[in-house]
Amino acid sequence: MCLMLRGCFPRRRRRTKERFSGCWHSICSRKTMRSDTRGIRNFLPRKKWFGFGPRDQPQPPAVNNNTSSLTDGSPLPQQEEPRPVITYEQMLQEKLLSEAGQLLIEKEERLFRELKQSDALTHHEEQVNQLKADRKALQDLVLQTLGQSLCLEEDSLAGLTSAVKAVMQEEDQDLLWKQRDQTPPSWRPSGWRKLHDSTLLSLVKERMENPSTPSVCQIKLTTIQADITNMGRQLKEDLLSVVGGVKRCYPQEMDICNFYSKLYHQTLSASLVNIADFGLVDKDCIFLLRWVNEYYPEILAKPQLHSEIDSGPLGKLLPEKLLKSLEDEYLSNQQGELTTIIRRVLGEEREKWNKGEEPETEDGCFFSPVAYDIIQLINGKVTSSTKVLGDPHKAQRITCHISKDLMDSYKSFQSDVIKQNKANSRSFIKANLDCIKQFSEVLNKERHLFTEDVRKNCLHVLTDMKQSAHTYLLQPLHERLKPQYRKLGTSDWLHQSKFNELLDGINKEGQDLQGSTESCHKELMGQLEQEVTVEYVSRLLKGKVKLKDKKQQLKAYLTVKDNAENLHHLFVQMGSEEDWLKEILFKIAEVLKLQELPAIQMELALLGTHYPDVSEKHVLALLKLKTDLTKADRKTATDTLLTLEIGSNTPPRSFFSLVQVK
Repeated sequence: MCLMLRGCFPRRRRRTKERFSGCWHSICSRKTMRSDTRGIRNFLPRKKWFGFGPRDQPQPPAVNNNTSSLTDGSPLPQQEEPRPVITYEQMLQEKLLSEAGQLLIEKEERLFRELKQSDALTHHEEQVNQLKADRKALQDLVLQTLGQSLCLEEDSLAGLTSAVKAVMQEEDQDLLWKQRDQTPPSWRPSGWRKLHDSTLLSLVKERMENPSTPSVCQIKLTTIQADITNMGRQLKEDLLSVVGGVKRCYPQEMDICNFYSKLYHQTLSASLVNIADFGLVDKDCIFLLRWVNEYYPEILAKPQLHSEIDSGPLGKLLPEKLLKSLEDEYLSNQQGELTTIIRRVLGEEREKWNKGEEPETEDGCFFSPVAYDIIQLINGKVTSSTKVLGDPHKAQRITCHISKDLMDSYKSFQSDVIKQNKANSRSFIKANLDCIKQFSEVLNKERHLFTEDVRKNCLHVLTDMKQSAHTYLLQPLHERLKPQYRKLGTSDWLHQSKFNELLDGINKEGQDLQGSTESCHKELMGQLEQEVTVEYVSRLLKGKVKLKDKKQQLKAYLTVKDNAENLHHLFVQMGSEEDWLKEILFKIAEVLKLQELPAIQMELALLGTHYPDVSEKHVLALLKLKTDLTKADRKTATDTLLTLEIGSNTPPRSFFSLVQVK
């Protein structure tokens, strides 16, 4: 038989691995010898040349060391004790897949590389068929093992490691045959890497289509919400299994964690697209968007996954066009809800006013819930929308119509309250002042809720509303104080008693302005102090009093200074915090007192620096009170304003633009 085999097989053209030289020697000598498979198991080849058919399976060796096994008439050496034999089938059973795969590759090498193809394959068709069958058995077991990757226990991961190694061996062998100038076996390329990938894809699809369901009943979820939740939970659990165990079975270059994440991403994406195409009610649409923009990113951001998975290339779960359509639909619904509720809140407030009811009071102040209710609504809508959309800038679109839906309607309501001037109108306006303040604070402090254009438009409307409310509340007081105003800047004005009448009138009439919240009342009193100061300066610059000499000018100085102190003291008691207004009167008083032109010029320069809106007309009107100044002196003094450079350290205040002079 040895001669027959040698006649069938030509001499090797290259050196083969040493561990198989013993196998060939045993065939020729018909002696049973040991052969190892990569140092892991002992392997005894069959009588047929690596034909691993069951019929050729060798029997386990006898335990008795004195028994000799005769194969060619010669006994085995007594010192060689036979070791346990492991068959090919046993290797498969014990999941030694990479070892089995390596044996098949080496058998393939001998059949197709070391034999002359002119006659080798013809004479060894049976061996080729047997090799093909053995490969099929190994392939089936490898794919079966891969298909169980995500449900293996910790002690079963060795089998998966061996299966992965077998796949890599096959990929290397495919590449080797591709580089050869020789006809490969019919099964080359084997494409086991593609089979590996498709098997994992099938595994992922099957697990996502039939996810494990929680023991807790999901009563509050719709069918669609429950399906999405279960798929998401399965995705999270499986990816944690991949990074926690499966990853160790793969070489680093296969990047298995990112490969699995891509499969799960694509599978979940396809499922969500089908759900979205089916048509969604509002709450299911919101739930889907939250999974796409919030829950799914949170899963990938978990520390265990974030360190292993690069989520950037995955992108969104839904195609951009479909996602935009769902987001636009969601935003439209949210805008509609916001507009509806705002109109209802304003409608209820208008109805109270129409019925003659008084606003609510809190700590003795009139109070309206309009601002609080609407602010809470806007904040809640934008905050929740930021989570649903995953983008605060997109969420701002909810408030893009707020200037029209809210501010214009609110301004219209206040205008009607003022115009009709009902018995309860002043109470409602006082309550509105607090609402205006609350809205303004939100627009200035919570800028993330609004686009910049919307914010500016709303603040502009609120400024107009505040000024309108102040005018409505203060105008009656000014009307009743006109008799006292007329005496300002006249010869009677130089007598302190006349100005005291004005102070008494302000104090008396100001009682009717109570009822706003503390902060709003302070602003209202500050506005009143400014308007009274403007009235004071306007009356003075009319020039009804003539200060002919130093004595009269000093008297006027003392009068203006004393008036400024008393007026400001009164308004501080009433709640005003506008300290800067008395400084204007002090500076005017200084101009009236000074006699030297350079000193007057310096004081005017200070006045113009602090109040850039003071004009040449204002200065001329003031200087005309000092009748001892020549026209040339007045011209020289007013020219001082033309050379001023306004600094930028402190923002300039506007005052003289409110003072009308002829």
